[in-house]
Amino acid sequence: MIEIVDGTEAEPARIPLIDASVHIFFGSNKDLRENFLREPFSSRGFPDYEMDWYGAPGGEYAKGTRGPNKEYPGSDVDVVAEHLFSDRGVDVAVLHPMTRGVMPDRHLGTAIAAAHNEMMVSRWLDHPEFGERFRGTIRVDPHDIHGALREIATYKDHPRVVQIGIPLQSRELYGKPQFWPLWEAAVDAGLPVAVHIEVGNGIMLSPTPSGATRTYEQYLGFMSLNYLYHVMNMIAEGVFERYDGLKMVWADGAADMLTPFMWRMDCFGRPHLEQTPWAPKMPSAYLPGHTYFIQGSIDGPGDVEFAGEWLEFTGKDDMTMFGSSYPHWNMAEPNLPTAYTAEQWDKICWRNASQLYGIDVSRGVSAPVGAR
Repeated sequence: MIEIVDGTEAEPARIPLIDASVHIFFGSNKDLRENFLREPFSSRGFPDYEMDWYGAPGGEYAKGTRGPNKEYPGSDVDVVAEHLFSDRGVDVAVLHPMTRGVMPDRHLGTAIAAAHNEMMVSRWLDHPEFGERFRGTIRVDPHDIHGALREIATYKDHPRVVQIGIPLQSRELYGKPQFWPLWEAAVDAGLPVAVHIEVGNGIMLSPTPSGATRTYEQYLGFMSLNYLYHVMNMIAEGVFERYDGLKMVWADGAADMLTPFMWRMDCFGRPHLEQTPWAPKMPSAYLPGHTYFIQGSIDGPGDVEFAGEWLEFTGKDDMTMFGSSYPHWNMAEPNLPTAYTAEQWDKICWRNASQLYGIDVSRGVSAPVGAR
């Protein structure tokens, strides 16, 4: 829960808080290899979590997030539960296991994803004390459609699995036809698809159309552009026209870039819709109900008087959900601009996530009384 104070002497209103982006890990590579990853894959080579080329100055993870025996940050259920539920007032946390991106060997990629899924379900979603407050993302390798469909079939009926997760760093843009069976399976399972920047990078798109960046700050600033390349390609290829029930969650920000890109796409698309009969609507018409963004430190103009109006552009206030990115160094609090309306606070802190994932946290909780 978070408190919203309206400037009176009345008790502050309390609103729910869904953290839509909590990253979980194995305690160690040994833990992954010996307890969940089976042969012929457990002795194979693959990148460590830390092999990400652009390490954050000062360390990638927040202090105090390791386990009691120095396990990897975000790997101990009790530590994570205390930080999220006791210290930060989170009601429900959506877990996103961090894998290794896209492996050159698709069979290895699926084996790593399957190991993370088994770990998440057995240790987190079925946890006897905290399991009911966790929701899970099952990881699949989008370049191994057969393996991905198998993982979806295995976990789609688990009551606390709420989405499918794939890497942002793909070999191809996600509107291409080779990925369509995956989108069809997601729709059939009733699960959104979350796209997240990976750690332990395998094969990946460059952070920019012109190749690699030079520094961490450039990487952080430019990497999310790939979300826009994916979503614009999916619109142009007619994916949302073909799969009306498909919902994509772009899980590391970039909503601040959506409006100018879509304005431009609409401008150039308007006179040429006849060239894409498979996508006959205006490009921006495919955003509502299909496109969502998770943002911690909210992108955009900052805490200025027009922040609420800016959020309304392109319907971003119906697409944006809060996610802390715990346990990363920049894990965020829901410190939203004061110019946001009470309804916008409501949507970002819990309502959008509640509706997307089917999470009911509203019973017995009062609505916010003001955003200031």
